[in-house]
Amino acid sequence: MEFKELALTDEVLRAVEEMGFVEATEIQAKSIPLIQTGADVIGKSNTGTGKTAAFGIPAIESISREKNGVEVLILCPTRELAMQACEEIKKFSKYMNWVKPCAVYGGANMERQIMDIKRGANIVVGTPGRVMDHMRRRTLKLQNLKMIILDEADEMLNMGFREDIESILEEVPEERQTILFSATMPPAIMAITNQYQKDPQLIKIDQKYRTVDTIEQYYFEIPSGMKMEAMQYLLLAYEPKASMIFCNTKKMVDDLTEILSSKGFKVAGLHGDMKQSQRSYVMDKFKSGKINVLIATDVAARGIDVSGIDVVFNFDLPQDNEYYIHRIGRTGRAGKSGTAYTLISNRKQIYDLKALSKYIKAEIKEKELPEKTDIVNNKISKVVNKIISSSQQPLRDETEIIFSILTAEGYSAEEIAKFLINLRIGKELRNIPEFEIPKVKKYTSKNTGKLTKAKSAKIEISAGKSNRIAPNFILGALVEATGMPGKSFGKIEIFDKYSTVEVPQADLEFIIDAMDNTKVNGKRVTVKLCERKSAEKSKEKSRFGRTRDHHEGGRRGDSSRRKGGAVKKRKSRG
Repeated sequence: MEFKELALTDEVLRAVEEMGFVEATEIQAKSIPLIQTGADVIGKSNTGTGKTAAFGIPAIESISREKNGVEVLILCPTRELAMQACEEIKKFSKYMNWVKPCAVYGGANMERQIMDIKRGANIVVGTPGRVMDHMRRRTLKLQNLKMIILDEADEMLNMGFREDIESILEEVPEERQTILFSATMPPAIMAITNQYQKDPQLIKIDQKYRTVDTIEQYYFEIPSGMKMEAMQYLLLAYEPKASMIFCNTKKMVDDLTEILSSKGFKVAGLHGDMKQSQRSYVMDKFKSGKINVLIATDVAARGIDVSGIDVVFNFDLPQDNEYYIHRIGRTGRAGKSGTAYTLISNRKQIYDLKALSKYIKAEIKEKELPEKTDIVNNKISKVVNKIISSSQQPLRDETEIIFSILTAEGYSAEEIAKFLINLRIGKELRNIPEFEIPKVKKYTSKNTGKLTKAKSAKIEISAGKSNRIAPNFILGALVEATGMPGKSFGKIEIFDKYSTVEVPQADLEFIIDAMDNTKVNGKRVTVKLCERKSAEKSKEKSRFGRTRDHHEGGRRGDSSRRKGGAVKKRKSRG
């Protein structure tokens, strides 16, 4: 549906046309007419679907020409989102001079925000915490509020804003329109809708509209502890014009920023501990192209809207599927193609990645990390091509002077070529990490069903009852280290100083290699093929020793076994 087919004012249509919008997205086409009727609305839609226009356009059209104070309040999870939403609303209301939006958020000058509100702001876009601050100071009065909008409500709850949101909803007029947009609908969201909305109308956008269709997605399996070097390889190999790297923690953002910066990359970090002035400075440099690699956490990157990002790197696999969609959605926008690369370092993440691929209904292909020789040859090839392409152009005076100096010193043409190439790319080549990438062992067994005696072997782990080890600790460590499903493992027995586990015979070598030198309940362990005799084990077994048989009815940490349909307690002995 085109915007001109919606019942919009001439002023809004003119602004929309100037912004280059013709077709309304599904969420816009469904939300705008429904919100205009005055109904409470729940919009279930992911990032990149045009939610700001979906609620922003009917919001500005609801503003009266009289000076009634704040009539619309929009709550956003982060200051970046609040700033972005406010700027969008200013664009949509360009020809409606009676609409006065302003943004309020933490980390910015409170007095300036108070002045913006006093100047007649009638749409306030803000974060819950700062909105509450203004309400407590009585600098934000909401007695004339007609509409309240919760943008990315699930994210606000994840960030701990539930109490603030409920306090705000309790204090605004009861006769108002409540709009809620959320990518997911967890129970906490449903509790808010049940309590604070009146007969809300649900708008649900199908998963086919996820912004992953134009993005090529790949993953690299990197040995643990080598992701920093791998990240350098990828930046050198692909040379993205503008890219984002996502990390799960602020510390990792800082560490990776420091390392890449020391290697000559034009990078900057972005996370929640930074002051607003620092964040704005970083974003200005990124948008202007003075830095071409932005390293960020998920929360800090919410609301960032930068065009031209050609590559997104997931240094860490995100902890939530929706975060992955938000991350890679930074590229491949407006119908353009983009690329996303994810670095993983254990077999569990392989299974997580497969589940993610199924969730987004898109293939994430494996790629091999480029070799150093490939990177070097590629860079030299680019220099050579530039030289060849410019060979028909006449030499400039300074080039002739340099050439004459070098030849006067007795250098050959070959030596001069080496000097020039070294001058052009020498620093980049020296920054390529000097290490060989070990081949990661691949788990390829088809034996993912229940374990049988004919296919089983037994491993011994150097941790037992004296280390406060329980079967669930061991099973969790096995799944984490190998990526194999829990049902692949059989009986787990806990002795005083060690434990044994039945494992698939076909995967014995892989499991020992994956588990050796890992930690179980905080203790670093060694793992080997179990060769102890039954009598020896029987003597060492503690009277508090426990067993676990995954496939005979036992459960993690349970000492019972199922035999012939009955459960019998195993007698403990000293």
